[in-house]
Amino acid sequence: MSEVAVAAASTPPVGKPRRVLVIILLSIITFGIYGLVWIYKTFEEMKEYSGKGVGGWVGVILDIVIGFVIPFLMASEVGKLYNGDGKENPVSGWTGCWVFLPLVGGIVWICKTQWAMNRFWESKGAPAA
Repeated sequence: MSEVAVAAASTPPVGKPRRVLVIILLSIITFGIYGLVWIYKTFEEMKEYSGKGVGGWVGVILDIVIGFVIPFLMASEVGKLYNGDGKENPVSGWTGCWVFLPLVGGIVWICKTQWAMNRFWESKGAPAA
């Protein structure tokens, strides 16, 4: 096996940066269904990259059963990706507290968490959102 093939095989898959406005609008238009898709994809990409975390289906099940944990868990896992890379994390489990702010808190949480994910994936070579 060539050195290039070995390097490609050992490189974890990079997630896809997503536009925050698209996430919010599609979630509204689909009455929350796209929100579940976003949760699945985000948790799944993080688990595929790091080998750690809850993964897509567990993330969706947690959202359906005890949804209030998702903002804390997702932001925490994003922060752990940064820490695992030796970088200062822009979000942590505490970022989930934004959802307690009526009306705009959930939007702030999505923005902060997804922007952090986008910057992380872009630092790994993913095309900009």
